[in-house]
Amino acid sequence: MSYTFEILGVSPILYFFNQQQERQQKQPTGVEYVASYKCSLDALIQSVENISPNQSWDLDKVVDSVINFWMHNSESIEYWKSRLQDAGRENLLVGRVADVNSLRTEFELLFDG
Repeated sequence: MSYTFEILGVSPILYFFNQQQERQQKQPTGVEYVASYKCSLDALIQSVENISPNQSWDLDKVVDSVINFWMHNSESIEYWKSRLQDAGRENLLVGRVADVNSLRTEFELLFDG
């Protein structure tokens, strides 16, 4: 199974928390949203290491996807680091980690709906 990671944006803490609560009430989809107070490789790795154990993912490969993103997207990382700093302390950096097939299915459902 292959995985993908991407930074999606900056979100107020309460909004992200509410969205996570709603997602937890649904069946696992193979797509997880993670958040961090800091835009650093260590912080993002720690956020994916806290993913629900209900996902039968290979954690080493998931972490590798975060590292790969970090190594190949320096401009995007600098942009989001700046946006997070501008947003203030009540906000989080939000990312998405997913197995590629589940993410593809989720996107197809968006277009079919």
